[in-house]
Amino acid sequence: MNIRSAIMYKNKVTILLILAGGVICGIMVGAFLALTHDLPQIRSLETFMPSAVTRVYSADKVLLAELFVEKRDPVPFKVMPRYLKAALIATEDKNFYKHSGIDLKGILRAVIKDIAAREFVEGASTITQQLAKTLFLTPKKTLMRKIKEVFLALQMERRYTKDEILQLYLNQVYFGSGAYGVESAAQKFFGKSVQDLSLEECALIAAMPKAPSRYSPLVNKELAIKRRNIVLKQMARTGIITEITLNKAIEKPLNIKKQNKNSVKASYFVEYVKITLEKILGSSRLYKGGLTVSTTLSFELQKAAEDAVASGLFALERRMKQGGIKNPDPQCALVSLDVQSGGVLAMIGGKDFYKSPFNRAVVARRQPGSAFKPIVYAHAIERGFSQNMMILDAPVIFKGGKNGEDWRPENFSRDYKGEMTLRKALSISENIPAVRLIEMLGPSSVVEFGYTLGINSALGPNLSLALGTSEVTLIDLTSVYAVFPNRGKRIKPFGVMEIIDRRRQVVWRVKPEKRVTMSRAGAAIMTNMLEGVVKEGTGKKARVIKRPVAGKTGTTNKYKDALFIGFSPSIATGVWVGQDTSVTLGKWETGAKAALPIWIKFMEKALASRPYQYFDIPDDVVRVYMDPLTGLLASENSPHAVTAFFKKGTEPIPVKNGSGRVK
Repeated sequence: MNIRSAIMYKNKVTILLILAGGVICGIMVGAFLALTHDLPQIRSLETFMPSAVTRVYSADKVLLAELFVEKRDPVPFKVMPRYLKAALIATEDKNFYKHSGIDLKGILRAVIKDIAAREFVEGASTITQQLAKTLFLTPKKTLMRKIKEVFLALQMERRYTKDEILQLYLNQVYFGSGAYGVESAAQKFFGKSVQDLSLEECALIAAMPKAPSRYSPLVNKELAIKRRNIVLKQMARTGIITEITLNKAIEKPLNIKKQNKNSVKASYFVEYVKITLEKILGSSRLYKGGLTVSTTLSFELQKAAEDAVASGLFALERRMKQGGIKNPDPQCALVSLDVQSGGVLAMIGGKDFYKSPFNRAVVARRQPGSAFKPIVYAHAIERGFSQNMMILDAPVIFKGGKNGEDWRPENFSRDYKGEMTLRKALSISENIPAVRLIEMLGPSSVVEFGYTLGINSALGPNLSLALGTSEVTLIDLTSVYAVFPNRGKRIKPFGVMEIIDRRRQVVWRVKPEKRVTMSRAGAAIMTNMLEGVVKEGTGKKARVIKRPVAGKTGTTNKYKDALFIGFSPSIATGVWVGQDTSVTLGKWETGAKAALPIWIKFMEKALASRPYQYFDIPDDVVRVYMDPLTGLLASENSPHAVTAFFKKGTEPIPVKNGSGRVK
């Protein structure tokens, strides 16, 4: 080969090598791009906010519930115990502070084992790789995922410090039994904050990520202890603890927190506020946002409500059995509202949330019976009627009733007392006067007035509405009664006061929906008339409460529903008792017998710690002593005299013929 040929050959080889190198480089670049084109941006970690627990608190700072998809509660690195960090590193990645994100020796060792086993048997993942997998990748074991994991780990190590990576890992990884992150694990297993963990507790938690479902102390206590001791021994081998400390720690028992399956307090109320919270926040932010929710509920009053309902239902069920009712299953609902704010103070939707989560205080619509009558009487007062107006209590027939048949309403007592005052008719809950009154007012106008006061369910514009034949919710009816002691102002009931995010910024704060629905004078007169129910009528049992209180009983046909709705100057409370199947509670199980004792027991407790208050008496209202039977003026010493309120200028006055009645 001559020199020229040699040069040409050499050039050809060079060109071929260049081309081959280019192809190989292209393949490598292509492979790299193929592997990394869909990798997430590591920069996103700078704004990364791990899913966290939202906590719901009562007004008196009692934790009611924790809401989460994954139970996670991030904490800063500085509060994590030294032993916890050291135990994790000793167990999961002893070269963590030395490597650059991957452990080449470990990878080589794992590859050899995987090839020998012809499957993935050893991961050789560093803490950084585990974090990359947890945050960005699927758990499925494939070669491609492993390569991506390595690339991500290298990027994370370039951008973040070791402590930042370890903090993310400890707040993010799964520790078993529904706990994500070390704070949630500490609370779940030991009932304490992570910063309060002992050495052996740190070792147990550090042992979990290897196989959280298997090593959880709530799943297998013995296996958890063995795994904990392995971690402790590893800590001793690496010089983190001494042999003496090791031996003492190994001897320590596991003091696992007792698990309460029904850990949510005031369950019906929590479900009630969750509806509001999801509307405000959306479900994703609610369950992942790590928010703090302040509610209106008084946990002290909630406990009083639970006690009152439990004792009342126990006594009722015993009477039902004695009365020959088979398989009695009475339910009870109670809702208590702050009169001035509209906030829910206590709520019970049934006797056992975990057996029946149906909220009978908010969702159930039942006939209120005579508990609806105050709406009719309040409308009459607003229309200018006075409480001493006489109305006839006598049999009556209304033509063209239901199905074209005549309607003959009856009193509960089946007897009739002739003419009586509106006050007397309401206090003893006579039906005929209430029906005559709604006929005078017009059923449709009473319906509209009911809606104005706060009833949200459909009301039938018929005469029987006066007897409570249209179904309503307990919370609506209770909120209507709250209008009377609140000077005629209607406030829509609510349960959420404030929502704060994890940065302690206010996300949302309540703005109560208020409107004036009655005159202040009319509200005061209705309050006075409902005081008459307690002092002179069907609510006499409530006189044991030595405070100003007012209210009304309610009983439906065949004793299917029993109610008492009442209030003090500061608290309005409604109680309903019945069976879900709408069958009888038993003969004579009226509102006064089945519901009122529950109301009394609750209100006695609720008012005990509150200052003594009086009901409002506006300047345009006057008080006079009146005979409730005749509506005439009476002397203060008269045995039948009651203190009755009137709008100024409408009160009864003495006249020459001796009548004190306004014609």
